[in-house]
Amino acid sequence: MLESVPIGVLAAFVGLAGGFVLGLAARLGDFCTLGALESAVYGRDQTRLRLWGVVLATAILTTQAGAMIGWIDLGGTFYHAIQWNALGSILGGLVFGYGMALAGNCGFGALVRFGGGDLRSLVVVVVMGIFGFIALSGPLAPLRVMLFPQPDATGPQGIVHDLGQLGLPPAVVIVAIAGGFLIWGLSHAGLRQSPRQIAWGVAAGLAVAWCFVGTTYLAAESLGEITVEGPSFTAPVGRTLIFLMTSTAGGITFSVGSVVGVMAGSLIGSTIRGLFRWEACEDPRELGRQVGGAALMGIGGVVAMGCSLGQGMTAFATLAWSGPVTIAAIAAGALVGLRQLIAGYQPE
Repeated sequence: MLESVPIGVLAAFVGLAGGFVLGLAARLGDFCTLGALESAVYGRDQTRLRLWGVVLATAILTTQAGAMIGWIDLGGTFYHAIQWNALGSILGGLVFGYGMALAGNCGFGALVRFGGGDLRSLVVVVVMGIFGFIALSGPLAPLRVMLFPQPDATGPQGIVHDLGQLGLPPAVVIVAIAGGFLIWGLSHAGLRQSPRQIAWGVAAGLAVAWCFVGTTYLAAESLGEITVEGPSFTAPVGRTLIFLMTSTAGGITFSVGSVVGVMAGSLIGSTIRGLFRWEACEDPRELGRQVGGAALMGIGGVVAMGCSLGQGMTAFATLAWSGPVTIAAIAAGALVGLRQLIAGYQPE
């Protein structure tokens, strides 16, 4: 039966399932990048930030275990197939993080909020997708390639490989990193007292491994027509917009499924919690700030080869160096943007 289904449709279903779980995790488990930073720095509550420890521990353990038993082809992901450009990760991450603060959400968060009825987030999603492709294959592409080249990797790379050169067994490196994140996350009393959030954090981590397993299988079955990939929401948003405009020419992919899945999961999660409501922007200045932030996210995300989830969660799960470096740069850029917004806020 599956043999009669186009391979791109199967890949889209893999993305749909993974994105659906992530959308639910965002709404039912309060999983959000910018929200975690805001709560920790300004709300003095680290619960949502420590949830990242559970997510990363689960994603790393399951992804690396899948790679060890041959279910996941880490070398087939662009995190390992393309030579890491540290400057691109840092500068792209800083730009993305700053734009995230201005826009009020990352690409994933904007999709989640749009699924909950926030029409302002639709603007963020569309602008980010457009500017992502302007940098990926549009007018800014030649400049990006010149400044931040992305040649194919000449050999194995990543945290496990590089530390292995020092004599550390891969299993020890994997367990140490994942265990460290799990201990860091669960050492926070607030998170331990919220089994709901812990459960959705585990689900979000499993969604990453699921996407890698599914696309690895389809890549083998299609002889490379499908690429091995996990959740990311910068260029994939642009690919989804292109598909919506040109679907009769084909083009359905994992990216389309994952983007639609996040919105569907968010819609259902918002409905379950009674959070769904139509919202629009009433302040032109706010809208302008969000548009500017979305444009920066689109460009920064392409330069960094991923967003806060694409690098901070998915690339991290593969233990590529770009994961921790990019998410650190994104957090730094976001904190600069948030401090600027707060300093410039003048109550009526």
